[in-house]
Amino acid sequence: MFSSKNKTEEKSNISAIPSPNAFNTLAVGTVIEGNVRSASDIRVDGSIFGNLTCDSKVIIGPSGIIEGDVSCASAHIEGKYKGKLTVGDVLNIRENAVVTGDIITQKLIVQAGASFNGSCVMKNK
Repeated sequence: MFSSKNKTEEKSNISAIPSPNAFNTLAVGTVIEGNVRSASDIRVDGSIFGNLTCDSKVIIGPSGIIEGDVSCASAHIEGKYKGKLTVGDVLNIRENAVVTGDIITQKLIVQAGASFNGSCVMKNK
């Protein structure tokens, strides 16, 4: 019932193991200024002004904006992106997306109507 440990010691013993089904969402109207790191999928419908590192999939929704460097396993862009984008596998740029900057990816899908201004380097595994 009573413990000799204080609450800060208890909190430091909690390990953060991401669930394989974990999914982060940045809602419309939310703005982050600074760097973001995610071990699981992340969907951005708000705005990130800073760098994003994701071990999984990045989704920029129709209202989403990212300005900064992004590194991820795969990406699906419907909103606006400006910066250097490094994708380990597949990058899908949807019909209403506006992408400005440099892309490094293994596979690229650009749908009719999408806007892409910048350079693209295709890499092998």
